[in-house]
Amino acid sequence: MGRAVPPLALVQQVLEGRLTAVARMITHAESGEEACHEALAEIYRHTGKAHVVGITGVPGSGKSALVTRLCKALRAGGRSVGVIAVDPSSPFSGGSILGDRIRMNELVTDPGVFIRSMATRGALGGLARASLSGVDILDAAGYDVVLIETVGVGQDEIDVVQAVHTTLVVSAPGLGDDIQAIKAGVLEIADIHVVGKCDRSDAHRTVTDLKNMLAMGHRNSQGYGWQVPLIPTSSVSGEGIPELLTAIDGHLEALTSSGELEQRRRRIAQTRLLKSAENILRDQFQRHHDRQISELTDRMMSGRTHPHAAAQTLLNQFRSERKP
Repeated sequence: MGRAVPPLALVQQVLEGRLTAVARMITHAESGEEACHEALAEIYRHTGKAHVVGITGVPGSGKSALVTRLCKALRAGGRSVGVIAVDPSSPFSGGSILGDRIRMNELVTDPGVFIRSMATRGALGGLARASLSGVDILDAAGYDVVLIETVGVGQDEIDVVQAVHTTLVVSAPGLGDDIQAIKAGVLEIADIHVVGKCDRSDAHRTVTDLKNMLAMGHRNSQGYGWQVPLIPTSSVSGEGIPELLTAIDGHLEALTSSGELEQRRRRIAQTRLLKSAENILRDQFQRHHDRQISELTDRMMSGRTHPHAAAQTLLNQFRSERKP
């Protein structure tokens, strides 16, 4: 086996779009190693060109099949596509267990499509901690569109809104009470609603129910003039895919012309700043404060303190150690 290439040495190859370098850089980002921060900072300087689209919805709604169809449609139009498929983590290995790259195996021979599965490793919000670093890498490598397919776990899925320019929420017939999805906040985050599996006999009822819900005011329009569309699709027949692609492009145009795109990019940057700060603090606590964490946990278990007070104690200890 050859020697591992340090992250900084991969940057130029990533910018040239070399697939091996892109894959290796994403692996470095997932590892969270200190050595990759400088390389990721350099890559970040070359981002801002890709249209980042989030695809979410409950498990079983056909998100991966929809992603496959979208990739084919984008490629037919001459655009390159990067896919970050976020899988639930194995509780034993921390690795992804759904294997989206296997489910999307008909795309792997296309050099204009790059697919990477990422394990959440316990991260909340349906996104892996390295998901947005992966988006940066694909953006800098020249991919025109980057799709993030999230786990599809319910209310925590709302976090995807803080990571993308356009959010697709996928529903499907026969998946239970749609009102519950609204209560979870999932339907209300959509820039575009998609009903998958519309070739099924019960799809019409789902489409009608969703239209009624949108008509009742569940975020069917937005402040920058965008009317949230509802598009029935079939990943089997391809029905609705051209209309969906048109809607995705139309949403980007609406974002750009209204100035909302810049606001969303700012929101994404702010969210990443705060998330990165949280991750740094969490990692530092874990590395240097295991004993204090254990002692404070014992005090919580015995009822001598409560979580807020214990956290404040931990923060005070952290601050005092760093005073000059």
